[in-house]
Formats: sequence, structure tokens, C-alpha cells
Amino acid sequence: MGLAAENHGFTAADYLAWEATQVDRHEYLDGEVFAMAGAEDRHVTVSMNAAMVLRQHLSGGPCRAYMSDMRLHVAAANSYFYPDVLVTCSAQDHASALVKTEPRLIIEVLSPSTAAYDRGLKFSHYRSLPSLQEYALIDLDTRSTDVYRKGADGLWVLHPFARGEVVELASVALQISAEQLFADVLEL
Repeated sequence: MGLAAENHGFTAADYLAWEATQVDRHEYLDGEVFAMAGAEDRHVTVSMNAAMVLRQHLSGGPCRAYMSDMRLHVAAANSYFYPDVLVTCSAQDHASALVKTEPRLIIEVLSPSTAAYDRGLKFSHYRSLPSLQEYALIDLDTRSTDVYRKGADGLWVLHPFARGEVVELASVALQISAEQLFADVLEL
């Protein structure tokens, strides 16, 4: 999560109007606005790799993949986020050009400054989305992926994928190899 912007006490409508005029992106959490920090090369490359594989896999079907410029509204948290990648199969989402509300899959690429937030508070907000079936967290340093999958009982279960393993995204019936996910990403 970025630092709080100077403007506080926004309503959601105020935020949406203000955000439309901004050069940089900001997330909105129940009245507070947070500037989004720029991402490093590895982060952007892995996000793009995941989105490209998803787009190709989903082509011709009812689901669509979106990258980090697509806003996600989480009504239960009175919040708007910019996930690194999201997939929606919702007709309502397809009709909305600026905001999605019913993701099936959300992917976040972790950075040292946001990892705890992505695993904690952000995930708790995402879990309030009835449509969400999977939440994947990609760790650039370990090249591992934690996929949280919602079971039939409503409980979220961790499915960890270690370095080099194929990542299974059951919500979209896709397996992504480590080579696909980390293509063109240099080791540090």
C-alpha cells in the first residue's frame, strides 16, 4: 500500500471523480486515498506474463483478464483497488468499462513494501467478494506462488506452489508453468 494522499475524508463518489483527473493511480479505503507506488521491472513483467497467459487461455469464452489499470470495487469494504491481474466472467462487469465488481480470480505480485498488506488486510477485503474463487500471491524473490482457493464450505485453503512448480488456477482451469510466469525475469 502506498502512502496516504493529502486528501482525506473522500466519499466514494468524490474519490471516483477526483481519481479520473489524476495522472497517478490511487486506491480508496473507506474514506482514505492512498497513492500507488511505481513497480519494478520484475513485478511488471510477471504481472504481464500472467495476464498474457490468462488472456490467451480465456480467449473466446465468457471470462476476461485485466491488468493493473482496471479498478476493482469491493462494496463491503467501501473500497477501490487496482489488483495486478484480475479475471471476471460476469456480464455485469463486461458492461462496466471503468470498474469491475465480480472477479473470479485476483493475482497480486508481492513487493517488500506491500507483501504484508496484500496477505493481510487486502485479502480480508477481497474475501468479502462473493464471486471470488481464488487469490494468488506471487513472490518474486522466492519465485513461489501461494494460491488461496475458496472451498465449497466457504473456507479459504492455501495451495502453495514452490519455485519451479506449475501453478494451478482451478477457478479458470489453467496451469501456468514457472517458465511462462517468470519469462524474461532476471535473477537478482
